[in-house]
Amino acid sequence: MTMSSSSPRATDRPGDASPFALGLLLRRAHDHAAGALVEALRPLGLELRHFAVLIELHRAGATSQRDLGAAIGMDKAMIVRVVDDLEKAGLAVRKPVPGDRRVREVEITDRGVEVFDAAHDNGAPLFDRLVAPLEPGEYDQLMDLLTRFTYPSAGTA
Repeated sequence: MTMSSSSPRATDRPGDASPFALGLLLRRAHDHAAGALVEALRPLGLELRHFAVLIELHRAGATSQRDLGAAIGMDKAMIVRVVDDLEKAGLAVRKPVPGDRRVREVEITDRGVEVFDAAHDNGAPLFDRLVAPLEPGEYDQLMDLLTRFTYPSAGTA
């Protein structure tokens, strides 16, 4: 059986002109960058999911567990496990919400901020390695393009 197509077929290689090329290239770029993040976080005993929660807690402050999960795209069961891990490590704490005994807010601890800062320190040399193949100015261009691609409505307000 012969298949014909008016579009090029996906190759997952440089020069791929298929309709899947952008997604495949972004996936490879993600894997490359995520590998560097994992390397920076490993000595601190963190995984990417832990760091995602610390990022949101540092950015937003005390947040209900439900809202925290929604903000970073974790389902209820996963956010419970991740916050449990962070609490056991002393990086976050659950606190009751006055007036609602059912709701707990999650807050980053002082130790959590220290580890969050250490992760950034660990990431600096890995960042340099990640962007080494880029010419001067290309990093800023890449960030601009990815930001507009990821958040298309951000520039239209």
